Amino acid sequence: MNNYRLAVVIEKDEDGYFAYCPQLQGCYTQGNTFEEAIETLKDAVKLNIEDRLAQNEIINCL
Repeated sequence: MNNYRLAVVIEKDEDGYFAYCPQLQGCYTQGNTFEEAIETLKDAVKLNIEDRLAQNEIINCL
């Protein structure tokens, strides 16, 4: 399996935390805590990359 280096953004708002990966279109999530947002974002990134690879798309990373 390949390793990818991706930037992520995590923002706090009144409902908890919003997290996304700017390099992967549509890859975002939220959580009640910072830790929950990180864990759900890890899952979202993994699924996003798996789907893109299954579609033979190129993954552009840093």
